[in-house]
Amino acid sequence: MNISQQRGTTGRSQVRRAELIAIGRKLFADTSYDALSVDDIAQHAGVAKGLIYYYFKSKRGYYLAIVEDSVAELVARATGEPDLPGAERVRRTIDGYLHYAEHHHAAYRTIVTGGVGSDAEVLAIRDGVREELVAAIAEGAYGRRTVPPLARLALVGWLSGVEGATLDWIGSAGAEGQPGRPELAALLVRQLRATLTVIEEFVPECPVPPASSDGPASPPDDHRDRVAVTESA
Repeated sequence: MNISQQRGTTGRSQVRRAELIAIGRKLFADTSYDALSVDDIAQHAGVAKGLIYYYFKSKRGYYLAIVEDSVAELVARATGEPDLPGAERVRRTIDGYLHYAEHHHAAYRTIVTGGVGSDAEVLAIRDGVREELVAAIAEGAYGRRTVPPLARLALVGWLSGVEGATLDWIGSAGAEGQPGRPELAALLVRQLRATLTVIEEFVPECPVPPASSDGPASPPDDHRDRVAVTESA
């Protein structure tokens, strides 16, 4: 087999593996991990079960690959467009995070809750995505990904609140009076601003970014207009 043929085979293998992961994401969205066997997965995918073992070694390996793929998509959605100014980058990070949760309920729950039981590998994947998101927020707010431990803890606390609010939000999707994504994003951005203010009090070397240029935790224009109307009423 020549080099071009090898590349073609590798390319087809990558596509086939990605197709199996996409199928698995749908399967595990509707059915619990324990309720699906490799035979079930192969039947739904229309392949021999040997192909699952070939690409993923085991059902657990298949599940971990699905979780890692979901995490990669969440991080890419949340931390895209790194060349934007810090303030806009933070807003885009929060909106991208919510956009992913809104359109991938099951995958988001798996990422945030740690998946099946207390699987150490899934929990490690979850912790990794949390660290990446905290670093992205720190970079947007302070221009650097690493901050002092107390500042990091404050950002982790804010992110934990984001996770809880987001889980509740997607769990109540469609309910009367539920906020849309823009409104929830504006709320989380304002909460982040409050967190950054507290961080400055305890960690002076991490000052609150200026709000005069529509800072990283300022609400969108339409939200500020509603606040102004309310305050003047």
